Amino acid sequence: MYREWPFFRSVLSNLDMVLAKTDLAIASRYAELVSDKRLRREIFDKLSDEWSRTRKWLAAITGNAELLADNPTLARSIRSRFPYLDPLNHLQVELLRRYRSGDRDERLLRVIHLTINGLAAGLRNSG
Repeated sequence: MYREWPFFRSVLSNLDMVLAKTDLAIASRYAELVSDKRLRREIFDKLSDEWSRTRKWLAAITGNAELLADNPTLARSIRSRFPYLDPLNHLQVELLRRYRSGDRDERLLRVIHLTINGLAAGLRNSG
């Protein structure tokens, strides 16, 4: 299917791009917002396992050991955004922690929305 069906190849190309934009270390920071440790671990472990399986099978189908091997320009573009997105992610986690602890300051909510917009813009189509 990958060799002969352009639609399937396109779907896997999009999957490749989305996986390249993910960062499980950052995801674990968001997971820390879940107060129930057992639930957090259970769900995050499932998510991590599924990410690994998806990555493994994508490589098996495409034959590419690295994400975005067929699109080095996009790979470079995504890597160049991480230094700007990582601090926004860490800031957003802290802001969400404050909001969830009861801080309902209007300015806090405004900054949360700004981090959401900033991350969406930086991630572009998968934001």
